[in-house]
Amino acid sequence: MTPPQRRRRRPQQLPPPPPPPPPKPAAGGGKPGNPERLYTIAGTDGARAELDLVTLIVARSGPPLSASPEVAAVLRLCNAPLSVAELSAYLQLPFSAMTVLITELIGGELVQARAPIVRQALPDRSLLEAVMHGLQKL
Repeated sequence: MTPPQRRRRRPQQLPPPPPPPPPKPAAGGGKPGNPERLYTIAGTDGARAELDLVTLIVARSGPPLSASPEVAAVLRLCNAPLSVAELSAYLQLPFSAMTVLITELIGGELVQARAPIVRQALPDRSLLEAVMHGLQKL
């Protein structure tokens, strides 16, 4: 007597996976890092204010109702002085776009730009001597 033949199992064919959903557009209407978004934020390239990475920006008033989201964010963040580098990092915008945006805000008198406070490297010697003599007299 011969043993019965075994039947091989065939792997079940699974249906193909569904296609991934289309990506949602970014807040600016395009892909992240899309130059078109930066152009809509910065507008046409015109004259720019002399801003440095450490220039402090302070808001003079709250954001108007007609302000773009970026302008409103800058005005909300600048209740206390912030540097242009910090604003650029918080809003995830390059420095060049921030300078154009801040130039428009300065022109509209919504913000004020201040030079950073520069501290002297060494204090005045005569001042230190006067303090030392005053302490010795106590």
